[in-house]
Amino acid sequence: MPQSTRSTDLTHRLVASPAGRIHLVEQGTGPLVLLVHGFPESWYSWRHQLPVLAAAGYRAVAVDVRGYGRSSRPGEVAAYRMLELVEDAVAVVHALGERSAVIVGHDWGSAVAAHSALLRPDVFRAVGLLSVPYAPPGGPRPSEVFAGMGGDDEFYVSRFQEPGRAEAEIEPDVRGWLAGFYAAFSADTMPAADAPDPHFAGRGGTLRDRFPVDGLPAWLGEDDLDFYAGEFERTGMSGALNRYRNMDRDWEDLADFRGRPVTQPSLFIGGGSDASTTWLADAIRAYPTTLPGLVSSHVLDGCGHWIQQERPEEVNRILTDWLAALPTLPA
Repeated sequence: MPQSTRSTDLTHRLVASPAGRIHLVEQGTGPLVLLVHGFPESWYSWRHQLPVLAAAGYRAVAVDVRGYGRSSRPGEVAAYRMLELVEDAVAVVHALGERSAVIVGHDWGSAVAAHSALLRPDVFRAVGLLSVPYAPPGGPRPSEVFAGMGGDDEFYVSRFQEPGRAEAEIEPDVRGWLAGFYAAFSADTMPAADAPDPHFAGRGGTLRDRFPVDGLPAWLGEDDLDFYAGEFERTGMSGALNRYRNMDRDWEDLADFRGRPVTQPSLFIGGGSDASTTWLADAIRAYPTTLPGLVSSHVLDGCGHWIQQERPEEVNRILTDWLAALPTLPA
């Protein structure tokens, strides 16, 4: 039986998965909606969605992805490949006594959600994608693409590849690094368009050199930052960073799915000020082919990357409207 503890209206559980165990937080009853966070976050990034989805008649469940929070942290880098994360998502659904779920993800969680729907359509009946659009497996080897970006600067994904390197930048001051990272990609605190891009480190420098130095974004209170920092100070950063270290491995693992669309009912919400929306605009334009079940697509003007935290009321309205329009599960 999963372990559980109840705090106000939230139930915390530990359930068995291929990772060992997955920590999740749930609220409400009804059809299952599984919420998957991105980097560098936790279940807590869905704190504004859990009560609203519960009030709308859903069993809302936000997980700590393997490597994060109270979930297990396997030691091998390869344990963070996409195939493993999809199996964790399936395991959570089954551990909760359900046969199917709607899956919604943000940032890396968007990729996990999309690939869960792609690989296990028997379990995931609809998929919501926040901030990062779906692009089918395939194309050039990811590491080669990233190495060619930025000229003399180094793209953050390339910088994250070598185990221990990014950890050495982040872990001496987790709270300060997270504050800068969140601010760098929030609409109200991100650097001006003509400033050096915080997605890249300059030659001999660090990513942090290009983060904003003063103030937190409006969505991030000191208590929120304390929560995130406390999680990563306890766990370290390697579990979270290992997701980036599997992109070439995913490219190989998913070769049989190259070019495959996700056909279930889907939703996309992006931020108008988020580089993911502009850099991946071709992926969004390809949705008639790659997401033929797309119900609605939204780009929120003046919103950055942390979309469900920057604009919770708007995101909640879009999510609940989309969920209400999905086909009813058979009794």
